[in-house]
Amino acid sequence: MTRVACIDIGTVTARLAVADVEGGRVTRMLKQSTICNLGEGLTRTGLIAEAAAVRVLACVDSYLAAARQAQAPRICCTLTSAARDAGNSDALLAELAARGLHAQVIPGKVEGSLTFLGVAQDFADREILVADNGGGSTEIAVGSMGAARGLALDRVRSVDVGCRRMTEKFLSAGDPPSADDVERARQWARGMFDDAVAAEGVRELAPELMVTTGGTVTSLVAVKLGLEPYDPRRVHLAELGREDVEDLLARFAGVTEAERAAMAGLQPKRASVILGGTIAVAALMESCGFDRLTVSESDLLFGLSICAAAAADGGASPLGWEPDLSELR
Repeated sequence: MTRVACIDIGTVTARLAVADVEGGRVTRMLKQSTICNLGEGLTRTGLIAEAAAVRVLACVDSYLAAARQAQAPRICCTLTSAARDAGNSDALLAELAARGLHAQVIPGKVEGSLTFLGVAQDFADREILVADNGGGSTEIAVGSMGAARGLALDRVRSVDVGCRRMTEKFLSAGDPPSADDVERARQWARGMFDDAVAAEGVRELAPELMVTTGGTVTSLVAVKLGLEPYDPRRVHLAELGREDVEDLLARFAGVTEAERAAMAGLQPKRASVILGGTIAVAALMESCGFDRLTVSESDLLFGLSICAAAAADGGASPLGWEPDLSELR
C-alpha cells in the first residue's frame, strides 16, 4: 500500500486528496475542496488576478498542512484550464515551487485521461463516455478499463467550454441574465460540443453510459435532493435525467445570484457559475445523444493518485504520463 497526496488547482476549485493506493485501486483517506476562483476575470484580461492567486496560495498552504498531518510522504500538484490559458501562470508556478511543489500545468488530453482513469474503476469492462465539466473546459473521453483490455482509451478531447468561461462570456450583463443571453450561451456551447463530438466520432463509438464529474453535476444532484450538509455517498453514482437538468437550468436562470446562493444544496460561492455550468451540461447531453447521465465522485484526483502511487513505487504510469512528486517535510 502506498500513500500519496495530490493537489489539483482548477479554474473554479482547488482540491486535495490523500489516498492509499494498492493494486491500482484507491481508498480515499481525506478529500478537501475549496472554491478559489483562480479563473476570475481571465476571459476578459487573459491573466490570473493577483487576488485569485493569493486565494489559491492560502488554500495550498492549508492543504500542505493537512497532507503532512495525514502522514503522506509525497505530494504532486497539477493545474488545468485557467493556468493553461493565462499569460502569467509562471508567477503562480514560482510561488508553488517556493512551497516545495513541482507543480505541472497539464494538457487537456492528460486531464481527460486522468479523469477517465479515476471514473472507470467503478465501471469495469464497460464502454463509457466520461465528461469532466470544469470551470474553463470540458474533457470528453471514451473507452473502457477491465481485466480483458486493461485501460483502453479510444478518444480524449478537451473543449474550451466551462462554467466560469460561459459565465464571463455570456451571462454577466444582467442578474439574472436575459433569456437571450442564456440562449446565446447554450447555442455557443452546443456548437462547440457538436464540433468536438463529430471530429472524434463519439456517437459512432456507441458508449453505453455517460458518466460526468465536476462541481456542476455534483451540485445539481445536491440541489435536486436538497442535501445539507453535502453527502458524497448520496451523490456518487446518482443519476440525472435530461428533464432534471432542464428543470434545474430553468430554476437557476429565473432568479438572481443571491437567490441561487440561498438554495438548499448549493455552495453559495458556486452561485455565480452554476447557471453557466448547467447550460454546458445540458448542451453536452444533447451533443452526445444521452438522455441520462451518472455522476461520479471518482474524478481526476483518483486517476492522479493512481499515477502518483505508481511513480512513488518506481512503476510505470498506466497513462504514459507521470506526475512530478515532491517530498513532504
